[in-house]
Parts: sequence; structure tokens; C-alpha cells
Amino acid sequence: MQVKRAEQGSRLAKQLAEYARNCSWVAGGHLAMLLEEKRLTDWETAFVLMDEEDIWGFCTLMKTDYYPENRYSPWISTVFVDEQKRGERLSGMLVEAAAAYAKEIGFETAYIPSDMLGFYEKYGFEKMDELKNYGGDVDHIFARKL
Repeated sequence: MQVKRAEQGSRLAKQLAEYARNCSWVAGGHLAMLLEEKRLTDWETAFVLMDEEDIWGFCTLMKTDYYPENRYSPWISTVFVDEQKRGERLSGMLVEAAAAYAKEIGFETAYIPSDMLGFYEKYGFEKMDELKNYGGDVDHIFARKL
């Protein structure tokens, strides 16, 4: 397995949009729309988890996320691994690729939103806040120095 950056407008971004649109998570449809409409700006990007030919997951590095009050940036977001590959710590590969890219472009801290506890801590993230999302739920906000 490897993680590749899917630059907006690239062939890989088009493949990712198709995969995301058909994945089991509702956020996949949103990512597909962002890629198809070329709505990622500046340094925002998507990462693809894949073997030789098949896509098995994705994540993004974004300026904002699903919160009316976006006090943090950059967000490592929409972390998804196909159900067939879960339990192999592959989400860690995605998170690490996004964190490395964030550091490369000058960020000192990265943030991850989640409704889960005990997951992103495995990758060095610590819970540091909670934010109410657009859906009205409260998510945990995790941070890690890069």
C-alpha cells in the first residue's frame, strides 16, 4: 500500500472522485464534488491510499472543516479506509502523509476532527477542544505538533 497526493484536475483526482462518490461514507460524496468542481484552493489537497491499481481510502488536508466556527487550520479530514482493509492501521498512513505535507508547506500543528476517542491518539494526536458541527453534534478536536 502507498499514499499518493491527488492533485486537483489530475487523472488520480478523477479516479478518487469516482471512488469517493461510491464509497460507504456520506462524506465521500462531498469530496467527489470538491474534486469534480475543482474547489480545492491554494494548498488544499486530497491523499489516496492505494495498492498497484485499486483505491482503498482517502483523506484531505483542508483550510476549513464542517464547523461554523473554524478556529483551527489545517484540518486533516475525511479520513476513510474501505471496510475490507480496516484494522490494518492504514488510516495512519493517510494521516502521516497529510501531516508530512502540512509540515512541508510550513504548518507547525495539524488538527483532526472526530467523534471517536482512542483512535487518533495512536498517531500522536491529543484531544484539545470540542466544536459543534453544522449538523448540531459536538466533535472532539485533536492536535499534533508537526
